[in-house]
Formats: sequence, C-alpha cells, structure tokens
Amino acid sequence: MAISTEILRSYRAPREVLRRQLDSPASEGRALIYLTVACLLFFVAQWPRLSREAFLDPSIPLDARLGGALMGWMFIAPLAFYAIGALTHLVARLFGGKGSFYGARLALFWSLLAIAPVALLLGLVSGFIGQGPAQNVTGLLLLFAFLYIWMSGIWEAERRPDQPA
Repeated sequence: MAISTEILRSYRAPREVLRRQLDSPASEGRALIYLTVACLLFFVAQWPRLSREAFLDPSIPLDARLGGALMGWMFIAPLAFYAIGALTHLVARLFGGKGSFYGARLALFWSLLAIAPVALLLGLVSGFIGQGPAQNVTGLLLLFAFLYIWMSGIWEAERRPDQPA
C-alpha cells in the first residue's frame, strides 16, 4: 500500500497498520526512512513559525533560526527518538510486553510519520495566525493524534512474541 494511504488509515485503525508492517520482514532501513522523513517534515513545518519570529524579532536572523532547527530535527532528534523507542520497549517489558526493540522503534517512528501532516498544519497555523486558540487546538490535535497512534502501535508491537531486534 502507498505510504499516504497508510498514513490516513493510521487515524482510523493504527493497530491494523502497524500489524501489517510488523508482519512484513523486519527492515531497520525502512524504520530509519520513516524516522528521517518524519524529522524532515517536522523541520519543514517549523519554517513558517521561524519566519514569523525572525520578522517580529530581527535580532536573530532567519538563517540562524533555520540552522538551529535543522540541527535539532535532523541530527539530535533522531538520536533522541531511538533512545525513546528503546526506553519504551524496556518499560513495556516491565509490564509483560513480549515484543522487540525493533517493534517499539517501528511503532514510534511510524507514529511520528503519521502525524507529520498535522505537524505541517500546526506550522502553518503558527506562522500565519500565531499564538492563540487556533494554535492551541491544532497543537492538542497533534498531541492526541500522536498519543493515539503511538500507544496503539506499542500495544500491538508489545503483545506479539519476540521478533528480530
């Protein structure tokens, strides 16, 4: 199935989507691509907000703001997400999880990719409207979508017997 179709399906049936991915052969490369594309989209989502902030406060130029966001989203965030995926699996093990580190990583990385369209929307709202109720509602939508897809994915990944790490 196409990735865009799977992303849309993740909002309706996240466990089914992750189950289908876990049933295919384990591919760390695929998981890394999900994470890289998600981080790239989160970086792009920052552009309107950073542009607005640079316009309102020119003491820090847009180039510096974009450079910082690039460093954060493309180099630091992936390392943090790998650590979060491992920690999630270890916590799930304490509560009887039977999955693998790969399954926990895939659940996290897929949930990040699945919410990327909402993150892009939040970036537009932050850049064009600014702080206010619209930004708050969009941010809450992003948070709830992420938690729903990620927790559903963790549930599915950790209830399955061990797969290759």
